[in-house]
Amino acid sequence: MNIVYDEEYKSFHLYNEKISYVMKIEKNCYLSHCYFGKRIRRWNEAAKMYYYDRGFCANPDETDRTFSLDTMPGEYPDFGQGDFRSPAMELEFQDGDRNTRFHYAGYQISAGKLSPEKLPHVYVESDKEAMTLEIWMKDEVRGLRLSLYYTIYEDAVLTRFVSIKNESEDIVKIHRLLSMSLDLGEQDYDILTLGGAHTEEKNVYRRHLLGDSIVVESSRGTSSPQATPFLGIMRKETTEEQGEVFGANLIYSGNFWGCVQCGQYGTTRVQLGINPFQFCWNLKPGEQFDTPETVLVYSTEGLGGMSAIFHRLYRKRVCRGKFREKERPVLLNSWEGMYFAISEEKMLELADTAVEAGIELLVMDDGWFRGRNSDTTSLGDWIEDQEKFPEGLQKLAEKVREKGVEFGIWFEPEMVSPESELYKKHPDWVIRSKRYRPIRSRNQLVLDLANPEVREYLIEALSKILKNGNITYVKWDMNRHLTDLGSAFLNRENQGELSHRYVLGLYSILEYLTEMFPDVLFESCSSGGGRFDAGMLYYMPQTWTSDNTDAVCRLKIQHGTSMLFPTVSMGAHVSAVPNHQVGRTTSLETRYIVAAAGNLGYELDLQKLSQDEMELIKKQIAQYKRIRRTVQFGAYYRLADPFSENQSAWNFVSEDGKQIVFSHVQILARSAYRIPTLRLRGLDPKAEYKNVETGEVFGGDELMYAGITIPRVRQDFSATMIIFEKM
Repeated sequence: MNIVYDEEYKSFHLYNEKISYVMKIEKNCYLSHCYFGKRIRRWNEAAKMYYYDRGFCANPDETDRTFSLDTMPGEYPDFGQGDFRSPAMELEFQDGDRNTRFHYAGYQISAGKLSPEKLPHVYVESDKEAMTLEIWMKDEVRGLRLSLYYTIYEDAVLTRFVSIKNESEDIVKIHRLLSMSLDLGEQDYDILTLGGAHTEEKNVYRRHLLGDSIVVESSRGTSSPQATPFLGIMRKETTEEQGEVFGANLIYSGNFWGCVQCGQYGTTRVQLGINPFQFCWNLKPGEQFDTPETVLVYSTEGLGGMSAIFHRLYRKRVCRGKFREKERPVLLNSWEGMYFAISEEKMLELADTAVEAGIELLVMDDGWFRGRNSDTTSLGDWIEDQEKFPEGLQKLAEKVREKGVEFGIWFEPEMVSPESELYKKHPDWVIRSKRYRPIRSRNQLVLDLANPEVREYLIEALSKILKNGNITYVKWDMNRHLTDLGSAFLNRENQGELSHRYVLGLYSILEYLTEMFPDVLFESCSSGGGRFDAGMLYYMPQTWTSDNTDAVCRLKIQHGTSMLFPTVSMGAHVSAVPNHQVGRTTSLETRYIVAAAGNLGYELDLQKLSQDEMELIKKQIAQYKRIRRTVQFGAYYRLADPFSENQSAWNFVSEDGKQIVFSHVQILARSAYRIPTLRLRGLDPKAEYKNVETGEVFGGDELMYAGITIPRVRQDFSATMIIFEKM
């Protein structure tokens, strides 16, 4: 990769073998965007921007009526200089003025990576992996310095973030400071977003851009199940396997805002960053504010190519620690099997059954701490229940591990029950309005993580359990969003900072705990995928994908999640039927095949199963262990779309290319059966592949070009898995 400044054209060209990103300085003041896409050798302005004298366009250069910021493809547009499209920033000064005049002031190119402070980000392990361009913009009148950071890597990836420093003697209020703004010279695009609801996360929505604006956002305090901080911009003809795609994803776990806005003269503005709604940050003299980082990827190989880039980057350079490369254990979670009615006796009995099945990790979910027999009490009091566990958690964990399985535990640290000792002692530690009775959700309130005393308490309370408990896995849950935004810790002027400070507080807790307990596998959860984002992935290498464990619903949820996130980051469990969320009954085989597309777990009472079912589960777990490395770390390909078809299909290819795992699910049986043909991807067309069950041998070219057909099954929700080995 390289970054070049061309003095003749006053342009910056960031490039590697796959992509180019070009911008230039206009009139020695303004930074305009020129190109982002497939690699070009150099920028000689073949696609030059032409300016014309247009009505209703302001002219910052009084001698040139053709030049206007309202028509210039801006690289990071501010407010007040005549660009009436969506600004990337909005600042307020002590006199109430919100106008700014940021002009180009210089640049620096360096090897390696610069990252936003105290925020998750893409990292490098060597300066040879990346190059960074820092461009300085200054408002001399206001005494403000803006730094735009661009880092290019070996893959088709560019990351961006922004930093503003107050070099004046006055406080500046930041109302909006987005992580990126990108102006494209055309409007003939389809837009892809991911949204949904609790238990219906990551639905895939695609629509054509029609001269208006498309907005994705969350103001819930988290990235949320309702929306994802992601925007996909693609050509109309783009498919899963071919066509041009731009993808932008924010590495952040709080309120976000993204927009695709059409300009009046055929341009498109793409923006992503912290949600400006109810956001106001007071930047004191000498202080600096960094935005979260945005990941930009580019693919000419369709949505599948875009996903592959995200998967490689997030698995290798966002996930950290020993579990980045370590196979994840097959686990058994107590929740849907027992709910709150857990005890030492039941957990030990469950451990015996888990060992028999070949399960490697037993997870004790909600209900283990004092007084916790329903969701109405005790959150915040992280003390083991002596009635349920007379010898304590440490002894229980020892007994479980002696049986041959690891022991994990559930926490919901960010919450407190009004009926708890913690709340009685510290009612001022919750997020709430001073004027109103706090709104409850799931019978709980949210702790104010902006308060350092709250963070210290949580670190101490959780560390005590983890140090003494022989615990190797933590499920970190968050089961409600933020209401009544108000902090007893923050003063009046800083109340608008609460949402962002909450996220920064969470990150600081996670940074401490993950460093203190490097051998603990942390899994993020927010009623399932309510906070499945790249920010949490930086601290916790996997996420509980959805509270909805129905295999048919999971087809869509896992399909949508895979647009951005690698399968090794997805928790996927086999649960009891009829399913607890939708009441559907599916076969044990189908439930397994769907769950085996991620980190396999079981969430049911194994002791209630028949002997035949137990024998099948043993075989499933044994098979999963044989394909685990391929599923968790291999290349993943989507072959059929459950959002538009009566089926879903996918295949994995191991890192060495020697193992192929193909899976297909028929959703509803049809009377006029249409034989599905699925074309596998990622194989060597010159190699031979053997079906390990039947011994049949097929050419890689045949499996990819002619495809494989699925015989008819007169049953809804039937599934097939075929494992091939390269000969």
